[in-house]
Amino acid sequence: MKKRAWIVFLDESGVSLLPEVRRTYAPRGRTPLLRHRLNWKRAGMAAALGYHAADPERGPRLCFHLKPGSYDTTSLIEVLEQIRTFYAGEPVVLVWDGLSAHWSRGMRAWVAEQDWLTLERLPAYAPELNPVELLWSAIKTRELAHLAGDHLADVADAAERGIHRVCSSEQLPWSFLAHVGLSIHPKTPPN
Repeated sequence: MKKRAWIVFLDESGVSLLPEVRRTYAPRGRTPLLRHRLNWKRAGMAAALGYHAADPERGPRLCFHLKPGSYDTTSLIEVLEQIRTFYAGEPVVLVWDGLSAHWSRGMRAWVAEQDWLTLERLPAYAPELNPVELLWSAIKTRELAHLAGDHLADVADAAERGIHRVCSSEQLPWSFLAHVGLSIHPKTPPN
């Protein structure tokens, strides 16, 4: 691992015009109904949540990307270029899962040319180790819950409002990182 690097977790998720149905309350005998158009249009979201390994005082940083459709190797390389700009070319250790586009031949060739980027892979079937999963949960249970938008832009706007809510909080990004078991602020050694 490179010294003085940003540790960045990246994950993708998707949203569609089909509402995110969540548990809710209603008066007895009045079951809530969600009316929506049966439409399968989808947008892909990618988020990178990072912290500086040597200087946690710099705070967590969240980079977000939204696009119509889903991610493939080419669009993920665009996301990584955005991350490079976002972290001003500083060294980044990127931790992500085993999605085939993450480890494709084209991705490996592109990463081999990058001196600022080191890749690490999360274990299979371990979403609880990726703090970005908690970000998706926070957005889908609040801004996207029961949203029956007419256009994909309605859903995208709600997702962006959720990202802004998380970014405006000092505690939420840290809590996502701490929840996966990271001890970011080392304890003061006893005298």
